[in-house]
Amino acid sequence: MHTVRTPAVAGLFYPADAKELHTQVWQFLSRVEPADDPPPKAIIVPHAGYIYSGPIAASAYARLKTAREVIHRVVLLGPSHRVGFRGIAVSGMAAFATPLGQVPVDRAAVEQVRKLPNVSVLEQAHAQEHSLEVHLPFLQEVLSEFKLVPLVVGDAQPQEVGAVLEALWGGPETLIVISSDLSHYRGYQAAHILDSATSQAIEALRFEDIGYEQACGRNPVNGLLWVARRKALHGETIDLRNSGDTAGPRDQVVGYGAYVFH
Repeated sequence: MHTVRTPAVAGLFYPADAKELHTQVWQFLSRVEPADDPPPKAIIVPHAGYIYSGPIAASAYARLKTAREVIHRVVLLGPSHRVGFRGIAVSGMAAFATPLGQVPVDRAAVEQVRKLPNVSVLEQAHAQEHSLEVHLPFLQEVLSEFKLVPLVVGDAQPQEVGAVLEALWGGPETLIVISSDLSHYRGYQAAHILDSATSQAIEALRFEDIGYEQACGRNPVNGLLWVARRKALHGETIDLRNSGDTAGPRDQVVGYGAYVFH
């Protein structure tokens, strides 16, 4: 019986060689200007190939360096790209692997949220899903030892996702990571206008205003915003670019934003 979820997109979305991957992640992180803010409780970060979205993701992950020894659990939520289902999928695996090594799954936390409505084990949702996987190398580089709560979000309402987040909220030891890109395949200027409006909605915690055209990870994003409003968190856009700014043409771009919540 397999107990480790092996990488599905190593060599595609990011380097499969551990040394090359380590170097690339730290190149992204080293280009981020240091910030004086305390480490965020939650972040929203993009999940495309590293050449496209890596610099934007790094702008949020760099904010975690000072919490390297504090954060011991990461609750990671991303949208399902390959499997359609209702609710939220947890994994029965003991660990998730990348070229940098294995990240143990917080089994106690998984069992805790399995008791909630709309949460179930669905390995098919995790097997080929990149929206969680691409964040693991960043987390492995910026944090010390931590356990993972991997959650793939299907068709779910903000309050359903929010109930899972509230159950796992914890204290400074728990970081929440939401995986989402922004608009897809628009012209450069049109994407910039739409993504700027989406960023304003995220900062204002207006989950009612964010649909699939604005963010492919709208369901996990809106779940976080639902909780953030209840807990009076402050959201901030710290990076907003698209593939036309990083490594692609400008006729059809994908938008990427990085957001922190305190």
